[in-house]
Amino acid sequence: MPRIAYVNGRYVAHVEASVHIEDRGFQFADGVYEVCEVARGFIVDMPRHLGRLKRSLKELSIAWPVSEGVLPMLLREVVRRNRVVNGLVYVQVTRGVASRDFVFPAGTKSALVITARKADPAAAAKRVETGIKVITVPENRWDRVDIKSTGLLPNVLAKQKAKEAGAQEAWFVDADGTVKEGGSSNAWIVTRDGVLVTRPAEHGILRGITRTTLFDVAARLGLKIEE
Repeated sequence: MPRIAYVNGRYVAHVEASVHIEDRGFQFADGVYEVCEVARGFIVDMPRHLGRLKRSLKELSIAWPVSEGVLPMLLREVVRRNRVVNGLVYVQVTRGVASRDFVFPAGTKSALVITARKADPAAAAKRVETGIKVITVPENRWDRVDIKSTGLLPNVLAKQKAKEAGAQEAWFVDADGTVKEGGSSNAWIVTRDGVLVTRPAEHGILRGITRTTLFDVAARLGLKIEE
């Protein structure tokens, strides 16, 4: 079955999906995104993901491409059309299409792209059992990594460096030697005393949805978390 994407109001074949060459997301990385897990056909933690998307849009003064109530329906429909039972659904919003200029264009409509793909839950379970290898890299990103922006070149370079080193993740480390977060994940350390240690969720890291959920689970289990 061919994959289906949603692009600016239309469901199209994934192989034929495209955006305008002057989309500001393409030219300036002037956009934001979210990636949600799909488990047993349900989108996991969707309200929290959409809440973070709302914050990212507000921080960058990008208008909603559709109403807030419509977006969850579009996400579910893309998942349904792609028959994803276990996998991921990706949503990206950019400032839209305009002649190339650094300042915000007037009168443009935000652009919206949604895709979904299947994933193997057994492979994820295996990684939990065996663990992964991690390297460290110097922090070289902009100060507003709390915004889930599509500007991810430092993350791309860090993940590539990890791959070349035979690892699966790279942790960014700041000038004083403190771990911040991974290229595509938050960082956690478990001490010998069983304390969970993670970076405070301020402008220095992205407030991960899984991170927030872990705080909830730890509270229920009586586990100590140190930020």
